Amino acid sequence: MLFTELNLSAPILKAVTEEGYTTPTPVQAQAIPPILEGRDMLAGAQTGTGKTAGFTLPMLEILSRKPFNPKAPRHVRVLILTPTRELAAQVGESVKTYGKYLPFKSAIIFGGVGIQPQITALRNGIDILIATPGRLLDHMSQGTVDLRHVEMLILDEADRMLDMGFIKDIRRVISALPAKRQNLLFSATYSDEIKTLCESILRNPAIVEVARRNTSSELVTQRVILVDCAKKSALFGHLVKENKWEQVLVFTRTKHQANKLSDYLQKIGVSAAAIHGNKSQAARTKALSDFKAGAVKILVATDIAARGLDIDQLPHVVNLELPNIAEDYVHRIGRTGRAGNEGEAISLVCVDEYDYLKGIERLINRKLDRDIIEGYEPDPSIMAMPIVQGRGGGGGRGNSPRPGGGKPQGAKPQGGRREPQKRDSSSHRSESRRGR
Repeated sequence: MLFTELNLSAPILKAVTEEGYTTPTPVQAQAIPPILEGRDMLAGAQTGTGKTAGFTLPMLEILSRKPFNPKAPRHVRVLILTPTRELAAQVGESVKTYGKYLPFKSAIIFGGVGIQPQITALRNGIDILIATPGRLLDHMSQGTVDLRHVEMLILDEADRMLDMGFIKDIRRVISALPAKRQNLLFSATYSDEIKTLCESILRNPAIVEVARRNTSSELVTQRVILVDCAKKSALFGHLVKENKWEQVLVFTRTKHQANKLSDYLQKIGVSAAAIHGNKSQAARTKALSDFKAGAVKILVATDIAARGLDIDQLPHVVNLELPNIAEDYVHRIGRTGRAGNEGEAISLVCVDEYDYLKGIERLINRKLDRDIIEGYEPDPSIMAMPIVQGRGGGGGRGNSPRPGGGKPQGAKPQGGRREPQKRDSSSHRSESRRGR
């Protein structure tokens, strides 16, 4: 199938062609026709599948099919909600790119930046609004945004919005919208909360699913390197230099560890930057821009800050620390192996994380290859310690570049059974709120 077969108008097709695309991805080929028919949609699609264009193109087409009077007042006709500032900015760029030959105006609103320019843009009139829930509620409470004319609501990465504690915010926004509208919901996973949300807002939706739930890309080579917690940073620095890596996205569980690794890398002469909820929007934007341009080799990120990052042909993803939620592993490694390109995902795993590793392997239904790097062999005498979530201190014994170890008092022996760690949603929520 070609884009020319999807009933898109000439201005949109021209923009698509100029971007170098002729063939839609599976999610685009499946999603665009029913959206153009006016149907609600539930789409199961992870990042890197082309889902943004999957809703941006038909949304622009639907707007362009109705009479347009440039002299008439503009109202928000499409509302796109995203979980993070970075994703909002990327969706906004997609709207501008594919809508550049159309007369519609769009605006992006999120926290971490001044609100007055956003108020000015809203007062001047826009057709398409891309927003994070927190800042949108700020505008609603101040009466600076009018949602009474919304014809289409798009929830992008709905699972992450719910995971970040935005469910009440989303329901407040929905209550301000007209009852008659088209609803599109995109989610990488289907939790009970997602199912409940779908039942409450979607009407006889078309169902699109381009990949099995919680599967990892077949184009991504995945492996585990066993190492002591205290040697992880030093091992990662060794891997970067030994393999001459030029672009690597690294994940940590905490903001503290992201800063710590970034500082260590810079000390050993490797350009690095960290992004997380405590960074200003300007700092996060600059770090991502420098990373994409090659000025920074290593981008260190927490899960929340990295959600929605769209980096073309990213060759390497490294988990300095495994996530405590197995599904987040799939989201992380999904940043590489995109658009038909091969990628590599490496996880540096210490004895404290063996339970997390088992959970990940159960989820993806495969056992990952284990490697040991000479000079960084794990000490078999070190016993596992429980990983404390949400403390901001690195979780567990930390990843100091200096060798360490020793048997902690009261630690359970390797392979011993530990109580499963509960997800500390409050830590995720506080980070997202500060970043809204």
